[in-house]
Amino acid sequence: MNAIIQKPDFRKVNILLAEDHHIVRNGIRSLLEKQSFIHIVGEAENGAEALQLINDGLRPDILITDINMPGMGGVELIENLKVAWPKTRVVVLSMLDNDKFITRAFNAGASAYLLKNVSPEELMFAIKLVQAGQEYICAELGMKLVKRLGTAPELLQPDEELDLDLSERDIEVLQLIAEGYTNQQIGDKLFTGKRTVEGYRQNLMNKTGSRNTAALIRFALLHGIIR
Repeated sequence: MNAIIQKPDFRKVNILLAEDHHIVRNGIRSLLEKQSFIHIVGEAENGAEALQLINDGLRPDILITDINMPGMGGVELIENLKVAWPKTRVVVLSMLDNDKFITRAFNAGASAYLLKNVSPEELMFAIKLVQAGQEYICAELGMKLVKRLGTAPELLQPDEELDLDLSERDIEVLQLIAEGYTNQQIGDKLFTGKRTVEGYRQNLMNKTGSRNTAALIRFALLHGIIR
């Protein structure tokens, strides 16, 4: 067993990494360790090692896991984790963008699904959302959802009269989210700060009752808020 363990830091978000490629895992760890709010408490090469750490008493706030790993993969790990220690939230970081894997991951109990080509900013944003109890799907996957919905125009008819208090700026932000822009890029386009955009995004999710970005985009398309 090649797992690595460190003592938790209860002032930070304690994260366990499960990734079988050493170079990739080292890169993720190096990126995360630069963040003042994150502490890496463990590393594992596959799901079995990660689950063993949990069974041995390691209590990370968030598990970041790949899907494809030798032995026990990510989905099986999530299913077992939710039995052994359901308080740990899961962020999937994978190259797999197939709907089947995304659906299986969320059904198993994942809180977020991101592709490995996401920007560091989007990864940190997702971690903060998940730690706050929210769900998230990366912008690229959200954009693919928009395109799929765009091929089924019958789905885009509003099914009920909405009474949403959305400002012109709300709709601007929503349109840019749907086009796949990050919070920083939206802020640059609208000449405002990244944190302000984060506030708009969260407020839009609250107003529409959306649990993640993909659901927010789908809601906006279904109800004709954006095109």
